[in-house]
Amino acid sequence: MPGKSIITIFVLILISGGIRAQKNEEFIQDSTYTCHFQLTVVDQAHSGFKAAYSGMNSLSNKVESGATSVTSTLFLGRKLWKGAAIYLDPEISGGAGLSYSLGVAGALNGETYRIGDPSPVASIARAYIQQYIPLSHSSYKREEDDVNKVLNKVVPTDRITITLGKFSMTDFFDNNNYSRDPRVQFLNWSIMSNGAWDYPANTKGYTIGFVAELLKPNWSVRLSSVAVPVVANHSEMEYVFGKAQSETAEFEKDYKLDGRSGVIRFTASYTASRAPSYKQGIKAVETGDTTLIDVIDGNGKGTSYGGNKTGFFLNADQEITNTLGIFARLGWNDGQHASWAFTEIDETTHIGLSMKGNDWGRKYDVVGFAAVINGISAVHRAYLKDGGYGFILGDGNLNYGHEQIIETYYDAQLFHAFWLSLDYQLVLNPGYNKDRAGPVNVFGFRTHIEF
Repeated sequence: MPGKSIITIFVLILISGGIRAQKNEEFIQDSTYTCHFQLTVVDQAHSGFKAAYSGMNSLSNKVESGATSVTSTLFLGRKLWKGAAIYLDPEISGGAGLSYSLGVAGALNGETYRIGDPSPVASIARAYIQQYIPLSHSSYKREEDDVNKVLNKVVPTDRITITLGKFSMTDFFDNNNYSRDPRVQFLNWSIMSNGAWDYPANTKGYTIGFVAELLKPNWSVRLSSVAVPVVANHSEMEYVFGKAQSETAEFEKDYKLDGRSGVIRFTASYTASRAPSYKQGIKAVETGDTTLIDVIDGNGKGTSYGGNKTGFFLNADQEITNTLGIFARLGWNDGQHASWAFTEIDETTHIGLSMKGNDWGRKYDVVGFAAVINGISAVHRAYLKDGGYGFILGDGNLNYGHEQIIETYYDAQLFHAFWLSLDYQLVLNPGYNKDRAGPVNVFGFRTHIEF
């Protein structure tokens, strides 16, 4: 298998480089460079369940196993001049989710949204330049060497930061201390992110554009304008201001509650694209216009613009004790035009807990529990009811019910740079369909290397 051989060689080279980096940690910290590495493998299976019918985009109702994804990333960065740095992240990704990530709006493996081709493919995940501009000289902090972060011994806490290039929108927006990274936290798409935010991205989760941030000691504001896919959930991107682009704004506030740290974030987004409306989709199903249906389900390119989508999102996390934290998200978009980049969720709410393992002598272990309820707009339901397909959902019919998911995981650090996780998800009404209600039991096994 040539692809597997390439991955093996790549991993061995990077691991050996990481070992050398650890032995020379002081040298790296005193240099103008940063270099980190991660490798994540997720393997999942799900139980069988009763289904009155199945369609082209249904989650298989038979027992399914052996759905494996692999991502391997090298995070490189270099200081340029005062306050500026450039970052480059080569990445290899491959594999597929259960039923090729179809049939559940809150898809089951957060690593597969980065994967467009099941065979291993090398790509540049991120390539951007970042510049900060001090606004005052009254307060400074030390910024440690980290993933896509070069060591800065003196960074102003009151500053503007501008990022330009290729990145993921989730690098900057919808952050959460307890649920944002499927490589070490929750795997479900609608728990690791705000599911109702159809955030602009190519098949692997990245876009091109700029982000401007105003950072204050206790609050921040960030704005972005980025490219959107030409075809739903595909790799080709376009930026045609006024016709095809996406703007996002976020306000973030740090606070203390009984002396414990908390953060609340309010995000708003507006996206213009070639996405048809679901009303157009219903008409296309009724008239047999497969060309327009292909645009909605990601198998064709739209010839006209006008697919506008507005969304509002709330995100908070709160420290309860030194080891326990709680988090929650609310999300809504208008749901009038086809989902275009992330997933088919128009409204969502979730809440969860995260606990470190200090109480049982495993301070680097983490256990998490979360529950999410997802929904779609009335016209989106009507489209699926008529037998329409999106790029995630479509059973050929629909007896609508809210999609409900519970997820719990245990993440154990076995060695200094090696983590092993067990994950369980319970899904009711996958794809919002009570005729295929489940329950679906999903079991996951994750290994993660990071240094």
